[in-house]
Amino acid sequence: MPRRESKDAPELLRGTLFTLRRRCGKANCRCAEGDAHESPALAYPEGGRTKTLSLTHADLDQVRAALERYERTRSALDASADAGIAELRALLRRGRS
Repeated sequence: MPRRESKDAPELLRGTLFTLRRRCGKANCRCAEGDAHESPALAYPEGGRTKTLSLTHADLDQVRAALERYERTRSALDASADAGIAELRALLRRGRS
């Protein structure tokens, strides 16, 4: 994901941040003997599969903020749906009495 201005940053993102570790395959690279190359990445669901986007360290703050906004929005929606279920149960109990 290219570095973005805050107005162009995604408002909501669903997924999980993780550190991608891999070996490049070059015989004389440091990763052949030990430490793998590391970069931040986002795992997200799409079409029933988990997809991965490699990120730069410059992307992390914006991605974390968008993930946090998604979680807050999802929590608020879940709370509203729970209240709706409680309301429906009360309505059904009154109707059956």
